[in-house]
Amino acid sequence: MNDIRSRRRQSGRPTVTDVARLAQCSPMTVSRVVNGGAGVREETRLAVEAAIKQLNYAPNRAARSLAGASQLRIALLYANPSASYLSELLIGCMDAATRLDAHLMVERCDPDRDQAKMIARLVESAVDGFLLPPPLCDDTALLARLRRAGTRAVLVGPGQAEAHHGVVMIDDYQAAYDMTRHILDLGHKRVGFIIGNPRQSASALRLAGFRDAMAEAGVNVDEALVKQGQFTYRSGLDAAMDMLALPQRPTAIFASNDDMAAGCVAAAHRNDLEVPRDLTVCGFDDTAFASTIWPELTTIRQPIRKMAETALELLAQEIRADRAEESPQPRLATLAYELVRRESDAAPPGKA
Repeated sequence: MNDIRSRRRQSGRPTVTDVARLAQCSPMTVSRVVNGGAGVREETRLAVEAAIKQLNYAPNRAARSLAGASQLRIALLYANPSASYLSELLIGCMDAATRLDAHLMVERCDPDRDQAKMIARLVESAVDGFLLPPPLCDDTALLARLRRAGTRAVLVGPGQAEAHHGVVMIDDYQAAYDMTRHILDLGHKRVGFIIGNPRQSASALRLAGFRDAMAEAGVNVDEALVKQGQFTYRSGLDAAMDMLALPQRPTAIFASNDDMAAGCVAAAHRNDLEVPRDLTVCGFDDTAFASTIWPELTTIRQPIRKMAETALELLAQEIRADRAEESPQPRLATLAYELVRRESDAAPPGKA
C-alpha cells in the first residue's frame, strides 16, 4: 500500500494499474468494471470498486465514453525497419478497421522504450486489444506484459503458434525451401543466403528451409556465403558486397526479404555485374520494393495485407466474444504463400 501511495505522489493521480494492483486483478478487468462491461465475477467487481474508492481513482471520461461504445479500439504496435512491409501491413489494417468499425491507434514500440509504461497508458485509455507484427510478435517480454494486463493480442508473422495469443502466419520454412529448390533447379550450386533479423523466429525458419533444400539436393553450403542481415536494405548491400568480393563468388543469392534483396541488386551493379545474367537474386515478401526496382525481383509472396486484415478480424472476434462472456480461445490462421517469378533469376553463367 505504501508503494502505491508513493507512485500516486509521483504521478499526481492514481492510474488503472494502481487500482488493478490493489484489487489483485488485471488492468483490463478494472477497465471492464469501470465501463460496466460483462465477464467479471461479482467478488472481483466488488474488490475493484473498493480499490477505486480507496484510491479516489477517476477514470478518463473521454476514454470511458469510447470504451462504452460498440466501436473497438485497437493498438497496432510496430518496430519494423522496412517501410515497404509496414506500408502493406498498415493498408490491410486500415481496410479491416473500416469494415469492422474499429478505431486503429498506431504506436512505435522500440526495444529501448519503456514498454511497460506504454502498455499501461494504452490500457488506461481503454484499448481493447493489440496487433503485434514482426519483430514485436517474437518479443517474449512484451507478450508477458500483455498477458499480465489481461488484454487480447494477435501476432502477425511469428514463426510459430503462441499459446496465449492469436496468430496469423505463413509456413516460412516451406516457402524458403521452395525458393531454394527453384534456384537449384535453375542450375546454381554456389548459392548465397542472407539471414533476417536474429530476433525474429521466422528468420531461423527461412534459414532452415534453405539449408534443408541444399542438403536434400546434395549441394554443400559454403558458410562464407551465409551472411547475417537485419531485414534492412543496407544489411543486404553489405552482405552481398562481402560475398561478391570472395575469390569464388556466388552465382545466386537468396535474401530473406525484399529490402535485402534490393541491396544485393545494388551490390551487383557496383561490381559491374548484370542481374540476372551474372547473378541471380531472389527475395521474400513481395512488397512494393520487389516490383519497383530493376530488374523486378523473383520472390516469395507473403500476403502481408491479407495477414493484417485476418489478424484484425481474429482480434475483433475475440474482443466481441469477451463482451458477450463467451471466453474465446486464441486462434491460429496459416495463409498461403506464392513463389512469384519475375526478372531477377536465370541459369548460372555459361549454362543458359
